[in-house]
Amino acid sequence: MLVKVAPDLSDDDIDAAARVLTDLGVDGVVATNTTIARTAVQGHRHAQETGGLSGAPLLGQSTLVLRRLRTRLPESIPLIGVGGIMSGADAVAKMAAGASLVQCYTGLGLSRPGTGRRMRRRDAPAQGIPQPRYGRPRMSSPSRPAPASAMPA
Repeated sequence: MLVKVAPDLSDDDIDAAARVLTDLGVDGVVATNTTIARTAVQGHRHAQETGGLSGAPLLGQSTLVLRRLRTRLPESIPLIGVGGIMSGADAVAKMAAGASLVQCYTGLGLSRPGTGRRMRRRDAPAQGIPQPRYGRPRMSSPSRPAPASAMPA
């Protein structure tokens, strides 16, 4: 089970959550979901709207929460870095803060086609992040096994 943590928690709340998540032995932690804070968008014409705020304004706070969780959770609990990832450099920042994986959602939805591929090919290698493999493994059937090259390493 993955547990998603809010970016709006105080440091004491993050520490308490880390203790509970460790005691429960969760399979992973998603840091973070959307924020209800509006300080990063003060003066914007939509700043008064209600609901969760996502995208670039979330990057800083969500990365701080991620970093704090990484220092308080055992390495055996993976962290998924989420929040404000709009470029490969943002994804690299999440990895540097302790993410085992990153999720990009708003950044892909607001960008042109191919953004994910560009993020992985252009930004990530420059930061020493290994290149992922592209494509889906081929399906196999009893009469036709998948080629060895299609199997995950």
